[in-house]
Amino acid sequence: MAKTMAVNAGSSSLKFQLLEMPAEQVIAQGVIERIGMDDAIVTIKYGAEIHSERLVGHSEDDEHITLSKDGKGKKYENVTAIKNHQQAINYMLQKLTDLGIIEDFDEITGVGHRVVAGGEWFNHSVIVTDEVLAKIDRLADYAPLHNPANAMGIRAFQKLLPDALSVAVFDTSFHQTMPDENFLYALPYEYYTRYGARKYGAHGTSHRYVASRAAEILHKDLKQLKLITLHLGAGASITAIKDGKSLDTSMGFSPLAGVAMATRSGDVDPSLLYYIQEREGLSNEEMLNILNKKSGLLGISTISSDMRDLLEVQDTNEHANMAIRIFINRVIKYVGQYIAEMGGVDAIVFTAGIGENSIPIRKMIIDKLNYFGVVLDEEKNNVRGQEVEISTENSKIKALLIPTNEELMIARDVESLKA
Repeated sequence: MAKTMAVNAGSSSLKFQLLEMPAEQVIAQGVIERIGMDDAIVTIKYGAEIHSERLVGHSEDDEHITLSKDGKGKKYENVTAIKNHQQAINYMLQKLTDLGIIEDFDEITGVGHRVVAGGEWFNHSVIVTDEVLAKIDRLADYAPLHNPANAMGIRAFQKLLPDALSVAVFDTSFHQTMPDENFLYALPYEYYTRYGARKYGAHGTSHRYVASRAAEILHKDLKQLKLITLHLGAGASITAIKDGKSLDTSMGFSPLAGVAMATRSGDVDPSLLYYIQEREGLSNEEMLNILNKKSGLLGISTISSDMRDLLEVQDTNEHANMAIRIFINRVIKYVGQYIAEMGGVDAIVFTAGIGENSIPIRKMIIDKLNYFGVVLDEEKNNVRGQEVEISTENSKIKALLIPTNEELMIARDVESLKA
């Protein structure tokens, strides 16, 4: 059977998942972190079962192959020097053969790449051509931390796997169905026509996946449902999905807008930023850095960007408690807005790191929505990372926990574009 690689290239990392298609069976997954350094961390999981435990660092050039906890799968670990993405991909592909996961590179017939910003040029996944790649480069201003790395990954894979179908899957494409009253800002219209100044959203592949799974779980046609999907992780976004399409979403021109996140501020009055810049003597770049990397849960709590850390001390640390309350507050505001926009909601879906794993955060959110008719089943909610309905049987609005699977959506898009 043909194999498809789903790739997410970051500025200093490379995540991948290798799937047997069309069976949709994951046969390997991994990540290379700290690319460009002498102590890059390589993790590849493979075998009968794929597990998600995180690598604990080892000394340089210290290779390990270990059995997973239940002995059904294996995990390769290494710390070594990797100079760039080209070398990272070469290393990863070579290890896939060394470990017996594949016999030959030709087994990989398709490579799907996550690309963050597709602007208005791309409302669906596309086969990568020179023109497509040039547009991804031109859209770097919309996602300066992501698009250049995404393009770098595409080029590196094309060089090593020239015969594999290369497909770009855009985070923003799912949101291209938003009506103009939802994607336009109330700015002079010429800024939209000249510069593309509008809301694009993000996490579209994740929202698309969990929405389709929600419809399957509820045994209903997605086009007949009103859903609110909560992608709550270090980056967080909330999307209103009506008739199977994105109606509105919390992230904006960039992934900085919307709810408070791990280190991102979410929505802030622009006048306040100008006010702070003047008094602190900050450049635009410095202000953006604060908004992206020093705000959110970290900025308010002053101790951590990790929700788990804050929950541990919420009863004794006022700032940690405040950060949690602000996070919940912002989520509830968007959920309420989207219920009003859609004229109701059939189900609310939790996904991503916090959404999938934080039992107390899901409870706090649902408890705030009781008046809408969402009733939490606390026993069902006492799980992490499982696909389950967490509302009671008599809940008027269903609450679902659905682990996201962006890699599977990427692989499916690659398959759909194969001739």
